[in-house]
Amino acid sequence: MGSYPLYDSSGAFLRHVEFDEKVFGDSVNVPLMHACVVMYEGNLRQGTACTKERGDVAGSTRKPWQQKHTGRARAGSRKSPIWRGGGTIFGPRPRSYRTKMNRKMLKAALKSALLSKFTDKEVLVIEKFSFAEPATAEASRILRRIGIRGRVLVGVEAHDENLWKSVRNLGGVSMKIAPDINARDLLRQKKVLFTQGALDELRRKFGPGEGKDGGGR
Repeated sequence: MGSYPLYDSSGAFLRHVEFDEKVFGDSVNVPLMHACVVMYEGNLRQGTACTKERGDVAGSTRKPWQQKHTGRARAGSRKSPIWRGGGTIFGPRPRSYRTKMNRKMLKAALKSALLSKFTDKEVLVIEKFSFAEPATAEASRILRRIGIRGRVLVGVEAHDENLWKSVRNLGGVSMKIAPDINARDLLRQKKVLFTQGALDELRRKFGPGEGKDGGGR
């Protein structure tokens, strides 16, 4: 049985709430989380890097000098990779880095990431995090009051336009709704700040009555 700190909507500490971490599994599956992060990172790559190979370099195909009796090393083309301005050996070419994982593995990786965050005491919960109108300065004050200084993922139960506009210009702060959070989102941030509603939704998703669908895509 673990616990997490609970804060009110102004960022003031209220109490520590006991929480059964086993809802997210018995152990952290590090290799699965790694594979999941590699998949997400690879799928973000454009794969457009391209270098010129020997056949792509513009220039004459004429032999620079005769084969023998010059005292110099043999040379067959000015486009040789060992010549300056020549082609590149085994350079990157356009390709796709896209890979796939099935939903069961994605869901298991998300559960492991959540369990690791709770085990490492990197999860904070706020009762409510919303504004009547965009207020970046107030959002920054609340985060500082909670004790967040570095990178943080703000998890909310539903999209809030005013909250999104309030945190989008804060360095190191990202926001996602609970159904869209994946293992990469959690692992790339030092701290995770959930609203109470977002945490409750995740607990329902992975609780004893969890459905077969989902996967944290």
